Amino acid sequence: MLAAPDRRRALLRAAALGAAVTLPVVVLAVVVRGESGTLVRLDEAAVVGATDVTRRSPTLRTVLLVWQEVFAARWLNLVLVPAVGVWAWRRHRLHDRVVWAATTVAAGWVLQLAAKGLVQRTRPVIDDAVAHVPGSSFPSGHATNTTVVAVALTVLVWPVLGRTARVVVPTTAGVLVLATAADRVLLGVHHPTDVVAGIVLGTAIAAASFVGFRHRAAAPAGGRAPAATPTAADSP
Repeated sequence: MLAAPDRRRALLRAAALGAAVTLPVVVLAVVVRGESGTLVRLDEAAVVGATDVTRRSPTLRTVLLVWQEVFAARWLNLVLVPAVGVWAWRRHRLHDRVVWAATTVAAGWVLQLAAKGLVQRTRPVIDDAVAHVPGSSFPSGHATNTTVVAVALTVLVWPVLGRTARVVVPTTAGVLVLATAADRVLLGVHHPTDVVAGIVLGTAIAAASFVGFRHRAAAPAGGRAPAATPTAADSP
């Protein structure tokens, strides 16, 4: 456990990082909430162009719809994260990291829903729509949640990864996040700024959470590091 002053400093560092990274999301939210301006017009034009591409290829549309379902929060948060968590807990005894990852993903899920409720941006309105999804548009829930899960699981398994895996795993995670962001725009259910905001917000949530976790675990009672806490060697 950290002493109270150190714990406060760790929390302040985490909060400062989260606020700094989230600032662009706040700026975007203010701009798009006005529903006018160059950025909004570019958003709308990009969605029209993206859905035109999807509409010309039934195979692409099917792939995008499947991707949308597979990367829904109910599968990532309630199936994938617990499965990896159980493996990491039982096989590698990464107890602290499992708790941290599960808590971070749950917090990200709640925060992105709260952000949607605050901004209340209307989803793109497209003639001959490719897909229909309920709810508000900003930020993209898929993009936010996939980013939080990708970062959280990468950090969770980092201590047990070899040199090659430490390149492959974060690279794969990044590709999956970008593919999910593209999926939302190509289906016409989000504007580009929605998915950009989602990725930034997801990164802010996971990064701020990890900063707090790392500093909390850095100075355990008795001066001995527990088996599964981050160190300079095993932190991403």
